[in-house]
Amino acid sequence: MLFNPSRDEARNFLFESWRKRKASELLTPLEDLAAQLIARHPEYHTVLEDAERHQEQDYLPEHGAANPFLHLMMHLAIEEQISIDQPAGIRTHFARLTRQFESEHDAQHRMMECLGEMIWQAQRNRTQPDAAIYFACLEKQ
Repeated sequence: MLFNPSRDEARNFLFESWRKRKASELLTPLEDLAAQLIARHPEYHTVLEDAERHQEQDYLPEHGAANPFLHLMMHLAIEEQISIDQPAGIRTHFARLTRQFESEHDAQHRMMECLGEMIWQAQRNRTQPDAAIYFACLEKQ
């Protein structure tokens, strides 16, 4: 992504993007993209319509709770990667996965698994994210 928001900034961005869309207010291009992604995830609407309740909520994997904010921000990251083809070649993987799953959204979900793997390995190894790990995972999809 072109910015590196804190957890609260990212959540506020998503809350505000959804609020503005529902109120038919003018959105920036990035807010509009976020609102489109949110619209494709009705399971997250109640969360994004109650900022006061969900701003500080933790979503721990051991409790089996999917983190809607992380999910949506990963979609945004993938959208950005595709739009600028960074890492170089990501558009080709996206096109192949879209054809394979007959859905851009499903293709992004597969990409999200691989993006998460790359980030997890970088955190575990205390290294920079490695596009080779990302692409190796994508090639298995």
